Amino acid sequence: MTGKSEKFLLLEQELSIYRKIMAQASDIILEKEVTKFPIFVAHQQELELGIVIADQEKVKGNWNIHASSLEEFVTKQIIFDTKIEEFKKTYKSPEHHLCVFVLSELGAQFIFLPKP
Repeated sequence: MTGKSEKFLLLEQELSIYRKIMAQASDIILEKEVTKFPIFVAHQQELELGIVIADQEKVKGNWNIHASSLEEFVTKQIIFDTKIEEFKKTYKSPEHHLCVFVLSELGAQFIFLPKP
């Protein structure tokens, strides 16, 4: 029986191959002060959000990874103005974690992966 937690662990495993490229992008985003809240979007369909940093057609994995930000999520109303402060409180330090917005069969969710 494959429960939700097993699927979540599998998902985390699949995304781990992208950690290095996400960490490098995160460092550049923070260094250039693009945002204090980088968000990576992991998805398997067409999506116009952020900048493509890994295309599933060109990498070994099954995921597309885009680099985005809290500001873009607010602009596109994925995160509502009324939820910004709540989001900032749950957001983990970008020096140590990667914030990943995952669109999968489990729905849409934020996960935080430790930086490699």
